[in-house]
Amino acid sequence: MNILVCIKQVPDTETKIVPNQDSNFIETSSIKWIMNPYDEFAVEQALQVKAANPGSTVTVMRVGKVHDTEALRTALAMGADDAILVEAEDNLDSYMTAKALKGSIDKSGKSADLIFTGKQAIDDDCLQVPQLLAQMMNIPSVSVVVGFEQRDGKLVLKREVEGGALEVYEAEQPVLIACNKGLNTPRYASLPGIMKAKRKPLTKYSLSDVGVQAEDRRVHYSNFHLPPEKPPGKTFDASDESKELETVQQVVNLLRNEAKVI
Repeated sequence: MNILVCIKQVPDTETKIVPNQDSNFIETSSIKWIMNPYDEFAVEQALQVKAANPGSTVTVMRVGKVHDTEALRTALAMGADDAILVEAEDNLDSYMTAKALKGSIDKSGKSADLIFTGKQAIDDDCLQVPQLLAQMMNIPSVSVVVGFEQRDGKLVLKREVEGGALEVYEAEQPVLIACNKGLNTPRYASLPGIMKAKRKPLTKYSLSDVGVQAEDRRVHYSNFHLPPEKPPGKTFDASDESKELETVQQVVNLLRNEAKVI
């Protein structure tokens, strides 16, 4: 069984983000990169399926700059067999990213029995690439998956919906599964795994190699800017009982007319 996992490298949540000079993306030169947290569940589920199906292989794929391959190396250290990197700018839109992933699968010659992704990336929150990729590959997809079971040659998938309810789907391979938190508990990369990851195959393609051109862009980014700084808070002294009523009236007035929360 060929199992593919699409991952994204995103800025660490503690990294300070600033727009670049052209205001069309963020400044990436000093960012610490990590694997998108939702993709960790995808990698872990792929490894569990591999363990349950002897002879299976897990390939992790990523589209982005080559400046740091930390996310791919992390997945390899967790237990993936090989990796594919499509070298590109980090500001591709969802359509270009999905097309690059599709092209890299075709270029590699791998037949995808299962494709795992995270349900979304924590940086742009678009929630589009998994569905676009599935459509391009003409295979079904199930998103926000929190339950996975192989039963009688079929897959039983549980996905969250609003209100805390669960939907249950039965699917056949090939299928794309977008994973959510709660599906499993991602493992930590062991020291032997980290050492082995350095020797595992990492194939690199360019965008032209996988059939992606500048004309494929559907979304253009502009006018990136930081949100305005919050004004300083206001304090009131209500220790003087004779001024309590006046203070309460001031607070209520600000909440109603300035903050507009009541």
